[in-house]
Amino acid sequence: MSVPQDKKTVLVTGCTPGGIGHALCLKFHASGYHVIATARRPEVLDGLRDMGMTTIGLNVDQQSSINECVAQVTKLTGGTLDILVNNAGVMAHMPAADIDLDDVRTMFETNVFAVMAMVKAFVPLLIPARGLILQISSIAGVVADLYASGYSATKGALTSYSRTLRLELKPFNVRVMIAHTGTVKSNLTTKFHSPLPEGSIYKPVEDMVLKRHEFSQENFPMDTDVFAGKIVRAAIKGEGWFGGWFGRTPDWIWTGGLARRTWLGTYFPDSWMEALVGMLSEDDVITAKIHAAAAAEAKGE
Repeated sequence: MSVPQDKKTVLVTGCTPGGIGHALCLKFHASGYHVIATARRPEVLDGLRDMGMTTIGLNVDQQSSINECVAQVTKLTGGTLDILVNNAGVMAHMPAADIDLDDVRTMFETNVFAVMAMVKAFVPLLIPARGLILQISSIAGVVADLYASGYSATKGALTSYSRTLRLELKPFNVRVMIAHTGTVKSNLTTKFHSPLPEGSIYKPVEDMVLKRHEFSQENFPMDTDVFAGKIVRAAIKGEGWFGGWFGRTPDWIWTGGLARRTWLGTYFPDSWMEALVGMLSEDDVITAKIHAAAAAEAKGE
């Protein structure tokens, strides 16, 4: 099977049902693109395949799997790719003082290094198509995400990498768009949840720390379908002048719950954003509980 020459192709990583990638596939498909949906377990993509999309098993953490994916896409399209969407990601919530560094390494492997590997592998297919690389990043890479410093670090790294990548690929007419994603209904938060370790300095507020696991699902989350629609429309429009602020689409997209507030916050002192995050995180309550527990321990209670 091959894709008709007049039909553009898009490859999306991390397309498990219930997540952003799956919703993006549906929107691109509805917009007339031939969608190549990928996931570690291809059997979860049967529904997309039944709709006429191409499904490929892909473990973005393994170079051999990426190489095989490139070979399949090359055979399918004749050696081009119009859009590469790097969406696959993992998250671990844990205070910096307690986090298992193996979890941090896992996040960097998937959220950063795998993206670099995908870009390196697919650039030869993107250049002849004058294609687009769409990076699904997060506002967590811009503003503090309490008890998710490891995840925030990966998204900050992804954003910095993408900013440079954009300039490096510009001479080859390959665009790079970065989606600063706010709160969106997604299955991302179902991974890497665990209680605080014994002896954690945050034990007095463990309930509040664990509550942060679901912050993105409980604070103005945008419906996944709505979010995907905004992203796909922006990707298809193309970029105008001055980074897209005039004419078509910005090269940096801020969408999802709290995304616009975060964007506005970048124009104010960092202390203001810290105060806002603190208010949303009830840091005054956390501080009071920790101090009360310390005082009680000092008294031998």
